[in-house]
Amino acid sequence: MLRIRNNPNLNICPDYASEVFDNIRAQLVNENTTEIQAMQLLRNIWEANNNAVKDEEREEQRQRLDKEEQERLNQERIDEEEVARKEERKKNKHKFIPILEAGIPDDPANTPCSYALKKLDKGDYVELWYFTNDGLDEANLKKTVDDDTMILSTLANGSMAWVSSASTRSARAVVNDENLPFEEFCQACPRFLKAVEEVDWPEDRVQMMARFWMNIQVHEFRALRDPLAQKALLVYQAEQRRSWHAAAKSSVGPYNISIVNEKVLKATRDRVYWEDRNKRDNEQDYKVSVY
Repeated sequence: MLRIRNNPNLNICPDYASEVFDNIRAQLVNENTTEIQAMQLLRNIWEANNNAVKDEEREEQRQRLDKEEQERLNQERIDEEEVARKEERKKNKHKFIPILEAGIPDDPANTPCSYALKKLDKGDYVELWYFTNDGLDEANLKKTVDDDTMILSTLANGSMAWVSSASTRSARAVVNDENLPFEEFCQACPRFLKAVEEVDWPEDRVQMMARFWMNIQVHEFRALRDPLAQKALLVYQAEQRRSWHAAAKSSVGPYNISIVNEKVLKATRDRVYWEDRNKRDNEQDYKVSVY
């Protein structure tokens, strides 16, 4: 039941000199107490009672404020814990994946190295080699070594820097996309797409990459007898994918690379042809000079 209380700070002491309180005053007046003293006594009693009510109100207000502050602190702590849990799930989402009812699989899972997965998670460019048989074998062999271990390494410009052990280990074995055999390129693409789905790439980007590689793999250059035609496809897709990742982090922004730019591909094929031609000429000149 709701209790409505008067505000004791607004109460006004009754006029004990009025006729309403004649009977009460009369009961207090005697040989030791005058009527004026009786009125003052009544005022003192009223003020004492009103002050007691004020003290009670102040105590209830203090307790109410303490309770509200405690509830606020408790809610703040709950919110912070929830944020921490969400951050933990985001950082270590594989730790919280529900356990499937299926038992041990017949074939072991092929998981790329954590270095490649972390780069994918950031949306960075990752060479397809990490998703080839050789790249997966390398990851399986090195699983006992912590990929996050930092080591001091010499950079290309001669300076020293702390880098992850995985980055230096992979750099010694990694093959650039343009130098992959076409068959290994075809093997790596679906594994790459599966990996970006697991690190929660947006669906439109996953579908774009799938169409991009499909269009490369079914392009007419693939069926030509000229091996440089397939080489041109590999160089084109490697360069365009690097450019796309660079654009995605710039003011240009990500664009759709799934449709093959035939003009750029033709220029790429011409460049591949002349690079191969120059290489052959240099090799021939070397043989001539030796003999």
